[in-house]
Order: sequence, then C-alpha cells, then structure tokens
Amino acid sequence: MHEPPVQELQHRTFLVMLVAVSAAFAWILWPLFGAVFWAVVLAILFAPFQRRLASSMRGRHNLAALVTLAICLVGVLLPMALVMSSLLREASQVYADVQAKRIDVGAFFQQLYAALPGWVLGLLDRLGLGNVDDVQDKLSSGIGQASKVVATQAMNIGQNTFDFFVSLAVMLYVLFFLLRDGPSLKRRVLRSIPLDAQHKERLFGTFATVIRATVKGNVVVAIVQGALGGLILWFLGIQGPFLWGVVMAVLSLLPAVGAAMVWAPIAVYLLLAGAMWKGITLIAFGVLVIGLVDNVLRPILVGKDTRMPDYLVLVSTLGGISLFGLNGFVIGPVIAAMFLAVWALVSESKAASQV
Repeated sequence: MHEPPVQELQHRTFLVMLVAVSAAFAWILWPLFGAVFWAVVLAILFAPFQRRLASSMRGRHNLAALVTLAICLVGVLLPMALVMSSLLREASQVYADVQAKRIDVGAFFQQLYAALPGWVLGLLDRLGLGNVDDVQDKLSSGIGQASKVVATQAMNIGQNTFDFFVSLAVMLYVLFFLLRDGPSLKRRVLRSIPLDAQHKERLFGTFATVIRATVKGNVVVAIVQGALGGLILWFLGIQGPFLWGVVMAVLSLLPAVGAAMVWAPIAVYLLLAGAMWKGITLIAFGVLVIGLVDNVLRPILVGKDTRMPDYLVLVSTLGGISLFGLNGFVIGPVIAAMFLAVWALVSESKAASQV
C-alpha cells in the first residue's frame, strides 16, 4: 500500500534534510577529523578499563573518566612526544653527517656498481642509470630537495604549533565525554540506526573489535620490530640506531615488507663496505627475528580478532594509508571488516527469507 502523496513528499523532504544536515555536520568537523577520530579510537580502547574503574569508584563516572584521561595522557601521548623529540634530534645529526661527508653516500653507490654483474649494468644503462656520476648528481639533487622539504616541514611544525595544541585539546575534551558518556551515546546511536537490534549489535561489535585488534596489534608489532631493529643496529655500531628503529616501527605498519625497507639497504651497504660479518648478521637477524615478529604476531593480534585473512589485512592497510595517511592503518581494516560484516548480514538475511 503506497503512502499518500503528502506523506510521501514529507518523507522525501525529511530524508533530503537528513542527508544535507549530516553532510554539513561532517564538513564542519573535517578540519578536526584527526582529533575526533583518535578520540573515538582511544575511547574504544580504554572503555573496558573505564567501566571497571567506574565500578570500583561506585559509579563516580566523572572521576573515572578523568583518571582514564590522565592515564591516556601519561601512558600514550607523553611517550610519543619524547620519541618524536629524540627522533628529531638524531635525524638532525644524521643529516649533518651526510652533509659533512662523514657518511659518504657516493662511495656506497660506487661500491654497489662495482659489485653488480654485467647484465644488471646493461639493464641500468637502458634505464639511463648506468653512469655512476649521473646517479650521484641525481642523488645530490634529491638530497637537496629532501633537505628543502625537511626545512619546510620544520618551519611548518613551528608555525602550526598552535594548531597542534588546539587539536590535542579537542581530542582530550572529546575523549573525556566519550569515556564518561560512552554507554549512553552507544544506545542513542544504535536507536537511530534503522536495523534490527541483533544486526546493530553485531555491526557495532565488529567495529569496536577491529579497532581494538588493529591498533593494539599494529602498535605491538611496530614497537617490537622497531626495538629489535634499533637494538641490532646499535650492536653493529650503525650510526643513528634510534632513528632507524623509529623508522622501522613506522614502516612496520606496512605488513610483510615494512621494516625490511630499512634494514635490507643497510645490510647491503655493510656488505659492499667490506663489513661482511655485520652485513650477514643483520640479514640473518632481519629475516629470522624481525621478519618472524611480523609473520607471527601480526596475524595473531590483528587477523585473529578481526577474522580477516592476512591478505585482506595487508591490502586494506595499504589502501587505507594511501588514502588517509597514518590514520589509514586503522580506517582501512575497519572498512574492510565492516564490508565483510554487512555482506554476511545480507547473505544471512537472504538465506533466512528463503527458508
């Protein structure tokens, strides 16, 4: 039975208004997307702790939210600030050593070309990379451009300090209310979604589970791989072990190949420089220890809880990072998991209707 024309017009008008207002709301929130997004992520991660704390405090939700917020600040944000400060200092030292020729990148390429077989040199010739001097000139130009980018980013960091603290304040402010009012907000959101209660609970549970598994899994893998990588580089006497360890930790967000993008070139450099035992040690450690962390821990911590195959975790992570930057290592797997969950519900509903 069709709706009367007036009611149908009112219904369509309401839907248009709903879409327009929602789009406008998303538009005004977009400049603070990162702050709001990480407030939601941290709220989901710390929600179980918040509930236990509120229960032990006999329902004093304001105090429990403040204590949880302080733990987030001291246990997560301050260590990140210290790591970034140390990273900036060590990166500046490595850059100064390259500029002062204490780290001779040109000599590395000369040794590399001397060690390459003839067929590889022929291939490089066809690609226009067969002349060592030309490659060094291009490399020098690239270093110059990189230094310009680094200087520009350093200036931007100084100029955007106010924006950073505004975003941090917004994140902490939103996080407090999400921690305090999380259960009631969840109920209100679920009531507004026009789906069966069972479907809504399942989708929300999938969303929360994927965020917890992805963040905890990737963070644990990144910390372990970065720490192991920095430790072996320090043991081998490589300059800037903390810097390269942090870089490995960041690149480990790319499953399977991330950390190898750092230790493999360093190992090749050591071999070409004549430090055979150091190069072999680094390769063995990278493959058998650092690589094993990625191959063992990531499927356990990420793929198991999300019930997604490893290849889908990899593809969704890469796609998410390419679209959303570092935020994408969470957003990508979440979208992939929600995609699987929604289509599973569609399949189950269709199967139930045919019974």
